[in-house]
Amino acid sequence: MYRVLLLLLMATPAVIAGEVDQSAAIAALQRDDSVLIDVRTAQEYAEGALPGATRIETRDLAERIAGIAPDKEAPVVLYCRSGRRSSAAQDLLLEMGYSQVINAGGYGDLKAVVPPR
Repeated sequence: MYRVLLLLLMATPAVIAGEVDQSAAIAALQRDDSVLIDVRTAQEYAEGALPGATRIETRDLAERIAGIAPDKEAPVVLYCRSGRRSSAAQDLLLEMGYSQVINAGGYGDLKAVVPPR
């Protein structure tokens, strides 16, 4: 019994909130059903944002996410200035039942590597 459970756990990909995974973010953004969310402030967003990103601060995410990403199975890629706020947003979305939530990290690191959408 325990052996079967252990094998199942090992075969299931783990979702570890908080860790930045730029390669997973870039791969997810290649999909047509992915959603890109910038959780920075309006001022930070006005200074530059990734193409196709929707700005939703983490404090507003719970009430606005269903309108932006109704499919909880679609990839949701989050970024902020450093990866800290996007980590908090990732935790929130995972708690809300979203299954493919990726913390892409900071805008400054991403703007050179994220392809246009």
